[in-house]
Amino acid sequence: MLPALRPGDLLWVRRDAPVRAGDLVVARLPSDPSLLIVKRAAWETGEGWWLESDNQRAPGRRDSWDFGAVPPSLLVGRVVTRYWPPPFLRAR
Repeated sequence: MLPALRPGDLLWVRRDAPVRAGDLVVARLPSDPSLLIVKRAAWETGEGWWLESDNQRAPGRRDSWDFGAVPPSLLVGRVVTRYWPPPFLRAR
């Protein structure tokens, strides 16, 4: 599966928006809450959301397979859209 985002993409994020399975979300990294991560919400558990990378083979990938479910208090918001660069300017 190709990632939905690439380095340098700018996102519009709706803070505290309801999350559904399949949504891209911004969350605080559980081991270092000063860092933000963008992941796909896979499913909700009793402890919070299971967040996964679109590309499980990416070097340096970190997601719920490494740190477990993310509690709702660490979710920042749901990604609404990628607004830059526009599709016609993206490298193919």
